[in-house]
Amino acid sequence: MKELIGAVSRNRVKIGVVLVTLLLVFWLAVSFQRSVLLLTDPNPIAKAIGLGYLLLPLIGAWALVRELVFGAQTQRMARILEQEGGLPVDDLPRTPAGRIVRAAADERFPQYQAEAESAPGNWRSWFRLSCAYDAAGDRKRARRAMRDAARLFPDHDGPGD
Repeated sequence: MKELIGAVSRNRVKIGVVLVTLLLVFWLAVSFQRSVLLLTDPNPIAKAIGLGYLLLPLIGAWALVRELVFGAQTQRMARILEQEGGLPVDDLPRTPAGRIVRAAADERFPQYQAEAESAPGNWRSWFRLSCAYDAAGDRKRARRAMRDAARLFPDHDGPGD
């Protein structure tokens, strides 16, 4: 039953990503079309606005691709750690609403921080540190640590560095 719930949860996330991506692609297409209209206008001010407006879909497309690649790479790292038995155990106490008790996450955090400090070139330790930051509620540092893990992660087919 837990596996079924996990599969549905994972698919919800994927469905959400697909929907947001489709909405962003639609917005990018409309923005691009509007910028072309402004660029074809004889008024120089409209052309300047069209040129500026053209930058929005380009920046949006770059950000979209970057985030999708980051998500796919994070998923590959998680699969490898799961196969190796290296994912952090999710046994922290939770509130009735399902949120992790912050004090418990803060108590366990130094273990993962020490691991990352002792092996700064190991993507696995940075991945686990990212999970610890996330459990402690520090999303900004969690994302930064996951980006460090992704930077250190070699693209490979199997476990091991």
